[in-house]
Amino acid sequence: MSLGGLLVGRGLVTLDDIDAALERQRAEGGRLGDNLIALGLLTAEELMSVINSTPPIPTAISETGISQRSLLNLLLKFMHLEALETVSELADRMKLPRGVVQQLLDDAQPQRLLQALGSVRGGIAASIRYSLSEQGRASAKDALEQNLYLGPAPVSLVAYQEQIQRQRISNEILDADTLRKSFAGLVVPEHYLRKLLPAINAGRTVLLFGPPGNGKTTLATRIATLFRDVVYVPYAVEVAGQIIKIFDEGLHKPLVSEADPATLLGKGGLQRERFDERWVACGRPVAIAGGELTLEMLDLQHNPDTKFYDAPLHIKALNGMLLVDDFGRQKFDPNELLNRWIVPMENQIDYLKLNTGTSFSLPFDELLVFSTNLQPSELMDPAFMRRIPYKIKLFAPSPEEYRQIFEDVAYVNSLELVDDVFDFVVERLTVSGKFGLAYYQPRFICEQVVETCKCFNQRPRLTKELAAEALANLYFDIEDAKDSHAA
Repeated sequence: MSLGGLLVGRGLVTLDDIDAALERQRAEGGRLGDNLIALGLLTAEELMSVINSTPPIPTAISETGISQRSLLNLLLKFMHLEALETVSELADRMKLPRGVVQQLLDDAQPQRLLQALGSVRGGIAASIRYSLSEQGRASAKDALEQNLYLGPAPVSLVAYQEQIQRQRISNEILDADTLRKSFAGLVVPEHYLRKLLPAINAGRTVLLFGPPGNGKTTLATRIATLFRDVVYVPYAVEVAGQIIKIFDEGLHKPLVSEADPATLLGKGGLQRERFDERWVACGRPVAIAGGELTLEMLDLQHNPDTKFYDAPLHIKALNGMLLVDDFGRQKFDPNELLNRWIVPMENQIDYLKLNTGTSFSLPFDELLVFSTNLQPSELMDPAFMRRIPYKIKLFAPSPEEYRQIFEDVAYVNSLELVDDVFDFVVERLTVSGKFGLAYYQPRFICEQVVETCKCFNQRPRLTKELAAEALANLYFDIEDAKDSHAA
């Protein structure tokens, strides 16, 4: 992970900016960041915000926070299973600096775990090849008996705790204009914005509730796009000699793609300005769990075959956002979930336990959002309710808001909304108190109309007849409600 890669990943500079700074560096010397500042491509504040939040690269085994024995076991497993032979190969897979890997190899030789085979030429300089001795292969097998973890070297629990605190979600302070822009294309009443903004900036627990189909999930997922800070997620953490995997490719989104580092590393001036590659620079994670959520998903997942752990969903979402959608629709009693999270929600610290009985804590720093169309009083008692500092009720749209939504959606679908069709839809939905207006209805109606016209080779037109067919697909008993009202 290079400084240039981080700056490009955060969108602070471009590759062309890096080229310009390196050209100046070759002519006048200095470090990359200083040259970017001198060219007016970066501010000192932006540079320091990146450097101060980035895990520093370890220069010795002692600075990794992991014992020499644990790192050596990982190295032996790589050599045994993947036949890695050189410092550069091992450094790339273990995500450790070559100097640290060389120290491990030097420590292994007096223990007769490996032997030097000679040099192999690659790139500018020759590299020494190493192979395991019989004793080394036996030690590698012993290490595999402890666990089958084969990946980047873990970071220490202390380092992980400190990094979580360093990149708290409340570090990002949003303003009302930013919030409005994030909801572009949606009809969001101003009183919603007034309630949402303090909740987001506080980074605490939020409850979104109200009738179904009125934008709770849509608003929550739009909120997730607001965050701009970089967070550093470790591939794995070691706790009491046990490995816990944290980084999840399906959840964590690296800011620098696989192709970018190769491009940046081709620029020689970046080689000496690197950071600890056991961490991945990502956007703030966003995890969403609905009816599939189980209480077991909130505990460390130990695999008896591989003998290491996978972090639970809410730990993977640290420094980001976790949306519990359709709260109350899970297979367990809502109070069981609230009991599990009552301490984290109130004290912002979570406790987890290994199979060995060892307990440890992590800062519980995430925007936790519960979304439900059930009545909160049916889900939780007052003691839990007071621990949710922000409760936001989403109402059905007013006729004016509904008209604006309908017109916007119709325009996107190349349809024209005329008064008599709009009045017909509103009358049909409000003829009985059973349905009412909802934010999602116009999109459903317009998409159904477009599909029907396409099937019959007709020009897309929004008519009463087609709108009625769409409504019948939306509410199977809407005709019954109309007939009952007429009677």
